[in-house]
Amino acid sequence: MRRTVILDTNILFRGLRSHNEKLRDVLLESGHRFVAAKYLIVELFKHKERIIANINCPEADILLYLHEILRHIEFVDEEIISIGSYAEAHRLCRDVDENDTPFLALVLELDGELWTNDEKLKTGLRKKGFHRFFEI
Repeated sequence: MRRTVILDTNILFRGLRSHNEKLRDVLLESGHRFVAAKYLIVELFKHKERIIANINCPEADILLYLHEILRHIEFVDEEIISIGSYAEAHRLCRDVDENDTPFLALVLELDGELWTNDEKLKTGLRKKGFHRFFEI
């Protein structure tokens, strides 16, 4: 069954830092629909120097790897998120981590699953009855 999976920024950052083959394999071979908000691109540029500094390989290799990964992610404009999805996501995130509201709103809007490494977020959302996480 093909699933819609919304990527939290931390998934991509961890994948880049560790040059994670598992991340690449899931994105390339699983057949799922991987979606991210366009804001993720801003986050990549914002933290580019830190990412490169923490990886022990040439920048050209990092960029090739990043290109390979990004080709398999569908980037959507945050404007597609309805007010209802955003309000529900805010209700769920407000006392856990409000910064994750847009990711969760996208999950709700697209009827998807959230792929995140943020255990605090997962725990807080599970306590509120949200269990739609993508696990590998």
